[in-house]
Amino acid sequence: GGVYQPGNGVTLPRVIREVKPQYTSDAMRAKIQGAVLLQCVVRPDGSISDVQVVRSLDPTFGLDQEAMKAARQWRFAPGTRMGQPVSVQITIELTFTLR
Repeated sequence: GGVYQPGNGVTLPRVIREVKPQYTSDAMRAKIQGAVLLQCVVRPDGSISDVQVVRSLDPTFGLDQEAMKAARQWRFAPGTRMGQPVSVQITIELTFTLR
């Protein structure tokens, strides 16, 4: 069982639980805002694996790490192929905004 791309009979996983990333105090002081783009695999059990940063927001103050940490806690209804849950590669965007 490899990892599938959505499309061609492969359905997209659906988010069940979304976890917002935490700001680091350094990033807050630096007033960094924006989004981190992550590529990950949603496994047949709905968990996340193979999280990689596709578009970094901030490698310096730890926001990329916080985004990855949050993403690993997300849960999904898995994507399917021919009615069976399969591993599907997806991209998610986590946004950091200061109140």
